[in-house]
Amino acid sequence: MNVFRRSSARSHRTSAFTLAEVVITTAIAAAVVGGSIYGYVMAATRAEWSAYSLAANALAMQRIEQARAAKWDPMGYPPADELVATNFLPQINILDIPVTRSNVVYATNITTILTIQTNPPLKMVRVDCYWQFMQRGLFTNSLVTYRAADQ
Repeated sequence: MNVFRRSSARSHRTSAFTLAEVVITTAIAAAVVGGSIYGYVMAATRAEWSAYSLAANALAMQRIEQARAAKWDPMGYPPADELVATNFLPQINILDIPVTRSNVVYATNITTILTIQTNPPLKMVRVDCYWQFMQRGLFTNSLVTYRAADQ
């Protein structure tokens, strides 16, 4: 009978956790939970940055479309050239993102128009949209297109 008591006592000792095992398990669980929360925060931050970038790209594309709509017909009578840099001054707009109270974000569009060649006439239109994200510095979205006369 004593043999059975010793084996049952021995099994109770081996089935319990030591303090070191509990501390290590708690540390691993805390690291997993902390890593998961950090991952969600980083994913939300990247999603917000993507929304800002997409809004800035839309602003730059608006300016490109304005330049494409400008009349430029050097062979017409009378010749017309509205596609000049003085017609496209820098403009400051609000990014088209959801706005609540103080998170208004401004973006600056700067349009550059260069004559590439005169025969046949060809111009390059470049729009740079500058915007800031959460005090992490200035970001730029740039769009470039080429335009021939009378198009």
